[in-house]
Amino acid sequence: MNYRHAFHAGNHADVLKHVTLLALCDALTAKPAPCFALDTHAGRGLYRLDDAQAQRTGEAAEGVARLQATGVRDPALVRYLDAVRACRDVHGATAYPGSPWLLAHALRTQDRIACCELQAEEADALRSAFREEPRVAVHARDGYAALGALLPPRVGDTRFARGLVLIDPPYEQQLDEFKPALAALRDGLRRWPQATYALWYPVKQRRALQPFYRAAAALPAKSVLLCELLVRADDSPLRMNGSGLLLLNPPWRLDAALAPALQETSALLGEPGADSRLDWLRTPP
Repeated sequence: MNYRHAFHAGNHADVLKHVTLLALCDALTAKPAPCFALDTHAGRGLYRLDDAQAQRTGEAAEGVARLQATGVRDPALVRYLDAVRACRDVHGATAYPGSPWLLAHALRTQDRIACCELQAEEADALRSAFREEPRVAVHARDGYAALGALLPPRVGDTRFARGLVLIDPPYEQQLDEFKPALAALRDGLRRWPQATYALWYPVKQRRALQPFYRAAAALPAKSVLLCELLVRADDSPLRMNGSGLLLLNPPWRLDAALAPALQETSALLGEPGADSRLDWLRTPP
């Protein structure tokens, strides 16, 4: 793979993904029992927005930096910016947290996190970022295969009944990426059916995603929720106009918590044609 997330750290897709990830973690930690999180495409865990890769695209300027400059009101967005600030308090003013850092920040001492990264350089950076964090296990391996190897989760004598799986592939195969992603979700649900699963995906033209939506609705989950943020009209197949998260077995009332956050984010980051969407493909029982 040639993809490096450093080029895109802090962009509008990260805003959607990380606001939602923190909301999922907060729902998990609202109950006392320990939980487990698996990040299948973890990247390096921590980024610098002033390095050459991030500066080359400048995408953070239209994402996290705009939210910081404008100010936000919604509690989920405040929570997100507080987490970014906490990361910078430790790692410097240009740091940006990846999903592994946010998981470690939001989860508790009794919880455990497994992060998978296939690229050797990124995996080495991930290990370095968490070398003093016993809650986080780093695996240099294929993230899809990790669902079969690591689920249902067990660490020592502890079996985890509750938890989260984040699948955030690079989509170098574009729409063809949905085939292995959906297969991994199906396998994960078979092994750990009570967990929450989150699959990130890019949105160029929504109509091209109709087969994915139909396949997602057929997955053996108790409930299926689509959460999408578009920063411009979905009228071009040549650029990423927004992104979405497919959420399987989301926590109760997560949709109500995210709706105002999505609306505010769309208003602050969006161009003409910007939009947000929360749709149940299968409603909770």
